[in-house]
Amino acid sequence: MGSLGDYAELKLLEHVVGKTSYAMPTAYIALSTGDFGETGVTTSEPATNCGYIRQATSAGHWSSAAAGAIVNAGAITMPQCSSATWGTIAYFGIWDAATPGSGGLIGYGTVSPTKAISSGDTLQFAANAISITSD
Repeated sequence: MGSLGDYAELKLLEHVVGKTSYAMPTAYIALSTGDFGETGVTTSEPATNCGYIRQATSAGHWSSAAAGAIVNAGAITMPQCSSATWGTIAYFGIWDAATPGSGGLIGYGTVSPTKAISSGDTLQFAANAISITSD
């Protein structure tokens, strides 16, 4: 289970009171060996030279929000690790940018159980495996 990040919370607050419009972003799933935390500061995303990219999602990947949460409606498959290792993936983040190290953190949480990713491995989130709450 995960939470909204500080960036998303502030953007939504400004939007609901009419201060600033917040355009619906493309949501990208990111992986990390370290916690993204509320601010999204991490240097623990896998290296892009090993086949890692943030995985783009669309509205169809997500359920409708209910009871203070939203979950992925279907499986989300990350790209295959092409060489070396990504390390032990323990966290996910949902970002509004495709490039690691850029964009604003929408939500984040833990990967349970953690998964060590080596060359040839693929990480897949089953339906309902990613849950972000408004708490």
